[in-house]
Amino acid sequence: MKILFDFLPIIIFFGVYKYTGDIIIATAVLIPATLLQVAYSWVKTKTVEKMHIISLVLVVLLGGATVLFGDGDFIKWKPTIVNALFALAFFGSQFIGEKNIIQRMMGDKLELPFKVWRTLNLAWVGFFIVSAITNLYVAFQFSEEIWVNFKLFGLLGMTVVFIILQGIYLSSHLQNKE
Repeated sequence: MKILFDFLPIIIFFGVYKYTGDIIIATAVLIPATLLQVAYSWVKTKTVEKMHIISLVLVVLLGGATVLFGDGDFIKWKPTIVNALFALAFFGSQFIGEKNIIQRMMGDKLELPFKVWRTLNLAWVGFFIVSAITNLYVAFQFSEEIWVNFKLFGLLGMTVVFIILQGIYLSSHLQNKE
């Protein structure tokens, strides 16, 4: 259910785009949908995930520019900027504190050697960089419709495949430990 909540604004954007064929209208709907997502999260839990805050800021800025200037290229940059910011944060976490981001997120559930945590964290850095570059490639080398499909299905598919590969990597280390 959480993954549906996380992807709800993208699904709404996709649906509106498919219905209207207009990226400006889809973006104009995306902005309040993202605002509602963050507001709902705040009302329900009194917290908002950093990912949602970053997404909201970029949707308002880049989506606002898309609507204001009537240019869909602005919103096409959002996935690249989000992924680049996460790549920088994950990479920087290697040097700040005793634990990197992956270890902070999963360390209470798994006990792994430092080298495995580092490898996982750097794998996420690589994944975010590949996602950022792939988004730019698809956004500016293919049609707008292909990019909209990629934004929902391509990036989500890449994430699912990466998480499965991460699970396989983790399971091999957990088996060796036991």
